[in-house]
Amino acid sequence: MESSRIKDILNADSYGRQVLVSGWVRTRRDAKDFSFLEINDGSCLRNVQVIADASLSGYELNVLGAHTGSAVQVHGTILQSQGKGQAVELRASAVKLIGECDASSYPLQKKRHTNEFLRTIAHLRPRTNTFGAVFRIRSAAAFAIHKFFNERGFVCLHSPIITTSDCEGAGEMFRVTTLDLEQPPRLEGDYGGKIDYSRDFFGAEASLTVSGQLEAETFASALSNVYTFGPTFRAENSNTPRHLAEFWMVEPEMAFCDLQGNMNLAEDFLRFVIRYVLDHCAADLEFFDQWIEKGVVQALEKVAQAQFAQMTYSEAISAMEQSSRKFEFPVHWGADIQTEHERFLSEEYVGGPVFVTNYPKEIKAFYMRLDEGEKTVSAMDLLVPRLGEIIGGSQREEREAVLRRRIQECGLAEQPYWWYLDLRRYGSVPHAGFGLGFERMVMYLTGMSNIRDVIPFPRTPGNADF
Repeated sequence: MESSRIKDILNADSYGRQVLVSGWVRTRRDAKDFSFLEINDGSCLRNVQVIADASLSGYELNVLGAHTGSAVQVHGTILQSQGKGQAVELRASAVKLIGECDASSYPLQKKRHTNEFLRTIAHLRPRTNTFGAVFRIRSAAAFAIHKFFNERGFVCLHSPIITTSDCEGAGEMFRVTTLDLEQPPRLEGDYGGKIDYSRDFFGAEASLTVSGQLEAETFASALSNVYTFGPTFRAENSNTPRHLAEFWMVEPEMAFCDLQGNMNLAEDFLRFVIRYVLDHCAADLEFFDQWIEKGVVQALEKVAQAQFAQMTYSEAISAMEQSSRKFEFPVHWGADIQTEHERFLSEEYVGGPVFVTNYPKEIKAFYMRLDEGEKTVSAMDLLVPRLGEIIGGSQREEREAVLRRRIQECGLAEQPYWWYLDLRRYGSVPHAGFGLGFERMVMYLTGMSNIRDVIPFPRTPGNADF
C-alpha cells in the first residue's frame, strides 16, 4: 500500500478508509491499554493522532520503542476523532518502527527552542513547526514565480555561477581558482610579483557570480523576455539579519521595455506571488500570524489589493526633509536611501507600496540608463511596508558610447565587458529588468526577522557548516 500524505487524510472526508501513514513521532503518551502517537510527515503543519492498542503485535518494540524523533509507518483506519482540535484520528492495525531515535540525546524536545539554537542544528530544524512552515511557503513562492513568468511567455535562463565579470562593480566577490595558494605563479617570477592568472583553470581571474543580469540581457536581446532564478554570492562581511553570503535571486529581463513597463511587471509579479501564497498556504500563514508576527496575513492582503504609488528620488528626499522625523542617517540629495527611509516612505508617507525612481547616477550601477540631463539614471526600487526595498531594477543603458563612458567613470576595466558592449553594437534596443532577493521575499511572506532562518543552510561570515 502506498503511503498517504497526512495533509490529504486530514482534509478529506475519508472516515473508514484504510491507509498507510509514514512520518516522524512528535510525541507519545501511554495509558494502561494503549498509546497515543502524534505523527507528522512534513506535508502540513498539523499532526495525525494515532491510537495504538497494547494488543498490537510488536507493541513493546514498535510503539513503546518509538520516541520523539523516531520514524514510523502506521497501517490503520481513519475514524472521526473524539478529541478536541482534530477532525480525524487513526486507529492503528499495525505500527512499524522504521528509524530509532535516542530520546536522551535528541535535541528537539517538546518545548520552544530559540532560532539561534536551531541554526546550530540546521540539519534537524526543518522538523520543527516554524521551519517546516517556512520551507513549505518558500517552496510555494518558488513555484508561483515560475508560474507567473511561464504564463507570460518568459524563457527560463540558467545563467552561469562562475564568471569573469562583476555585474555590480563593487568587487565583493568570491574568487574561484585552482592555483596553489601557497605558491601561486607570478608574472614577474619573484615572490612580490602579481599572480599570473593566465595559468589558472579559466585563464583569467574568475569569481562566483553576484547576479545573472548581464547574461539575461544577452538572451533578452534574442528571445525578448527571459528570467533567471538561481544562487548568487556576495563576499560582503556583513553580520546582519538582512545579509547572506549565498542567496537566491529572481531576475527578469525584457527587450523593448522602458522603466514604466519594468514597474508594471514588478507590480504584477509581487501581487501574483503574494496572492498565490495567500491562497495555497493558509494554515502555515495562520501559524506565522499567531506565533511570529501578528497581522502578517492582513498586511499581505493589503499589499495584494493596493494601488502602487510612484515618486522620484528627488520627491522622496523632499518628503523626508519636510517631515518631522529624525532619521539616524541624515537625508540629503545624493545620499543613498537607507532602510529607515524606505520604511518611512512606504509605511507613513504613502501608506502602501511605492516605487522610487530616477536616482542620482553616483549611487547606482554603471549599466543603468542615464536620464536626460545626466544627473540621474532610470532606476526604480519598490518599497513595501514592514520591509523596505523588496525589488530593485532599472532601464538598461542601450547606447554603446554612453555605456562605455559610464564603465570608465565607475573605474571599471572595459575588457571584461567586451561582449556586453557588443550587444549595443548589434541590434541594440531599449530594455529593462529587475531583481528580487528571494530570501527577502520569504521573510516578507512569513514575518521571520532574520534572513538566516528562511534559507535551508545559511552562509554567513565565519559560517559554512552543513
